[in-house]
Amino acid sequence: MTRSVWLKADDEVGNWEARKRRITAGLEAGVDWVLVDRDDVERVRSLGRVNVAEFADDVHVMDAESNGTDADATVVGKHTEGDGTVDLPSDLSGSSDLSALRRTGSPNVGYVRIIDETYESFAESVARAAEHTIVVGTDWQIIPLENLIARIGTETSLVAGVTSAEEAQTAYETLELGVDGVLLDTDDPDEIRKTIAVRDSLDSETLDFQWAEVTAIEQTGSADRVCIDTGSLLDDAEGMLVGSMSRGLFFVHGETADSPYVESRPFRVNAGAVHAYVRSPGGETNYLSELTSGDQVQVVDVNGTTREAIVGRSKIEHRPMFRVQATVGEDRVETLLQNAETIKLHTRDGRKAVTDLEAGDEVLVHYEEDARHFGEAVEESIIEK
Repeated sequence: MTRSVWLKADDEVGNWEARKRRITAGLEAGVDWVLVDRDDVERVRSLGRVNVAEFADDVHVMDAESNGTDADATVVGKHTEGDGTVDLPSDLSGSSDLSALRRTGSPNVGYVRIIDETYESFAESVARAAEHTIVVGTDWQIIPLENLIARIGTETSLVAGVTSAEEAQTAYETLELGVDGVLLDTDDPDEIRKTIAVRDSLDSETLDFQWAEVTAIEQTGSADRVCIDTGSLLDDAEGMLVGSMSRGLFFVHGETADSPYVESRPFRVNAGAVHAYVRSPGGETNYLSELTSGDQVQVVDVNGTTREAIVGRSKIEHRPMFRVQATVGEDRVETLLQNAETIKLHTRDGRKAVTDLEAGDEVLVHYEEDARHFGEAVEESIIEK
C-alpha cells in the first residue's frame, strides 16, 4: 500500500497569507495533496507542483471537465450533509451529497465529519460512490476508524483527518491495515515534516541480511566503474546493494567516512563495475550502466531499513578493480569493486575497506534465490558464473 498525506488549507485555516504559509511548508516537506477552496486552486498551482483537491462550491457540482478550475479532484461534503451543516435524510441513499458525487468527474472525493453513528454509516455510503473518502472525527476515537477500516473495501481510498504526526501514525496502523492517507490540519512546519517522515517509514521496505564468508579477493585489472552520486546525504550506516549476481548483493557503504586520502563524499556510493546490479525501490534491479540523473535508487542501512534517493549523477571512469567472492551457505556470490581505500563493505566488526579485506572475513549481503529477467524476479533456471 502506498500511503498519502493530504494538507488541509481551506478558508477555515485563515486568510490567504496564513494558508499560503501552510501550503508552502507542505510543498517543501513533500505532501501528496493540498485541499483548498475553489478560489485558491490557481494560487496553489503558482506555488509549486502538487495534486490539488478543491472543495465544491455547493452540492450542484459541475463535472470535472466544465468546473472552470484546474483541480485534480473535487471534494463534496463541506457546508452540506457531509459536515453536518445540512441534516442527513432519513434515507441515506437519497443524500444530495451522494447525488453530487455521482455527477462529478473522476477522481471524486467525499468529505464526512463523524459526528455520531449515523454519520459513520453515511461515510460507508459515500465510500461506495467516491474514489477517496475523507473522514474527520469531531470527538475522535479509534473505534469509529476501526469500524470504517473493517467495513470499507478497496472501492475507495480512506483518508483520516489528523492534527499531528502521532495521530497520523495511529491512523496508518489501526487494525494493522490502517488508512490509505491522512488529512493533516496543522500550521506547524515541523509537524508537517514529521508526518511525511511517518508516511515514508511505513512505505519503506525492510530487507533481511545474511553474513557471507569471503573466500577470495584478487586484483583483476581495470574496468569501467560507476560512482552513484545521489541528491541526498547518506548516514554513516547507509549504502547500497550491488553485485555481479542478482541473487547475492553486497552491502557497500556510502563514502561518508573521513579519509587521509580524499575528502568524504556523503552523497556517493562507489558501487562497482558497469555490469553489476544495484537494487532499486520495489525490489527490482538495474545495471549500474543504466543509471542516469533523475532515476530512483534504493538506499539501505545496516539494519535493512530502506529509502529512496534520486540519482544526481552517474560517474563512470576506468579504474583498477578487485574481485570479491563470498559464499552464502553452499552458494557463491561475487562482485567487482574498485581497488581503493574509500570503498568499504560491512563486516561483523563494522565497515572495512576492500583493500583490507581478507579471506575468512564475513560481509553483509542481501540474498534471494530468485533469478532476474530485465530486473524483475522470476522463477526459472538461470546460471550466473
